[in-house]
Amino acid sequence: MDPVSPPHQGDPQLRKLPIDDLLGELSSRIDEIVLGRERLRALLDAVISIGSDLELAAILDRIVAAACTLVDARYGALGVLDDSGGLADFRTHGLTEEEIVALGDPPTGRGILGHIIEVPEPLRLADLSRHPASVGFPPGHPPMRTFLGVPVKVGEKAWGNLYLTDKRGGGMFTDDDEDIIKALAAAAGVAIDNARLYGQLAASQAERERLVVFRDRDRIGRDLHDLVIQRLFATGLQLQSIVHLVDAPEAATRIHSAVDEIDGAISDLRAAIYSLHTDTAQAFSQTVRGLCGVVRHHLGFAPQVEFAGPVDDAVPELVRIEVLAMLREALSNAARHAHARQVLVTIAVEAGALRIRVADDGIGIPPQAPRRGLANLASRAAALGGEFTVNPAEPSGTELRWSIPLPPPN
Repeated sequence: MDPVSPPHQGDPQLRKLPIDDLLGELSSRIDEIVLGRERLRALLDAVISIGSDLELAAILDRIVAAACTLVDARYGALGVLDDSGGLADFRTHGLTEEEIVALGDPPTGRGILGHIIEVPEPLRLADLSRHPASVGFPPGHPPMRTFLGVPVKVGEKAWGNLYLTDKRGGGMFTDDDEDIIKALAAAAGVAIDNARLYGQLAASQAERERLVVFRDRDRIGRDLHDLVIQRLFATGLQLQSIVHLVDAPEAATRIHSAVDEIDGAISDLRAAIYSLHTDTAQAFSQTVRGLCGVVRHHLGFAPQVEFAGPVDDAVPELVRIEVLAMLREALSNAARHAHARQVLVTIAVEAGALRIRVADDGIGIPPQAPRRGLANLASRAAALGGEFTVNPAEPSGTELRWSIPLPPPN
């Protein structure tokens, strides 16, 4: 299949939405306020900036930074409301990383913040500490005095609040400051609504693409079963039916060997079909156990499987797909060539890597044996930025090991 384009490139509906609606909302407010040319230019630049992205987190950070710049505030924050009226998210600007760490958990919506949540109207204060709703600052909080708070609405619903403190120069926030932040908040509401719509459309397209992938997998699986497995099976039966017609023992041995190889190929194809039909939402450990269950009929016993670490949560889908292919090939090789009585599969997530070990107690790999399968396993690991090694097992058999780096957790 062709690589999937990013949502805003592959679907006209998902291309970046124009900022006309932001500027339209802003223009409806301009008549209500009197701004100098420089401040008006700064406001327009801020609106264009927050409208240039459709990722919600980035938009929120741009809004806070733009608000601080517009009114020359030392500190700014944007509180996002949850369904119960508390704060679901709290974005800050102006605090150092050390100050953020010292403050610990973000505020929950008490004091002045809670007052604006309950009364979603603009609020300007000369001294935060003198307001009746003030509850003071927690330890490690930088001192703040002057305050300007403005609600951010999406449609007619209060979505969050902009908080600005400590106007540089020591003065109070002015009427013009309040007006310009109200205009910014109006445009911010439109930008936030656009980002949420974009997120819904992108999720919808991702689901459609997922369904297309599943349909392709189903079609490939049916073709493998109907066109390939059945023909291989029929060929194996034909070969078995003529063995008694062959007088030369060497020729008969080769026919039996060919039949065994066909049986192995059929087992591999069935395991591949199982992988194609595996639901990506299924736990990775469950998928591995299912694959081992498929190959047990060819091995003659069930491989022992062990897991360690967060294998179900830390392994991305792309890595899972490749690991299943590698396990399928490794177990198939053990079934056809090792003459093993036991196979142990160990999968662990540790130290930022996925570590896989497949060990059998078979006859080992003869020196003259072809290495195409091992080279394929090594190349698959290398494509994921990992390493693959093969060593003799103790007291007998073969040990295969993979180490594949994993992305850091979110």
